[in-house]
Amino acid sequence: MNLYIKSFRSGFLSSEIQLKEWFRFASKKTGGSSRNPPDNTRPKHRGWKRQDGHLVEAGTILVLQRHLRFHPGLNVGLGRNGTLFAIIPGKVMVTCEKVDPDWEHTWIQRHYSHRKGHVFFKKYFNVIPNPQHQNFKLIDTV
Repeated sequence: MNLYIKSFRSGFLSSEIQLKEWFRFASKKTGGSSRNPPDNTRPKHRGWKRQDGHLVEAGTILVLQRHLRFHPGLNVGLGRNGTLFAIIPGKVMVTCEKVDPDWEHTWIQRHYSHRKGHVFFKKYFNVIPNPQHQNFKLIDTV
């Protein structure tokens, strides 16, 4: 803040000009960019949700993925966002198999168009159904 005090005599600027300057310094730095800003993004928690050998119910999410890293196998569905989920209750089994993709699926076209005609292997999630109980009694024959 600058303060100028001028004295006037009979309408003219006199030779007596008093000049006082007051400075006020900032107590904090200005808000510029920092070198290592805090990471405030929320984690997405993607990846395997159920391991090999786990027992799952129908509709249980097995894998959350952004790219087609894991493939649906026996009794496993593929959601629109790449989620693999169990269709029936059973035991999870993860296998490494030769890929025979459905080239009509949009996810397959997006991620494997450059591999058309090549042989490659991927992890498949399978759900093996629980064994049926064998407690039936024969009442009548037809």
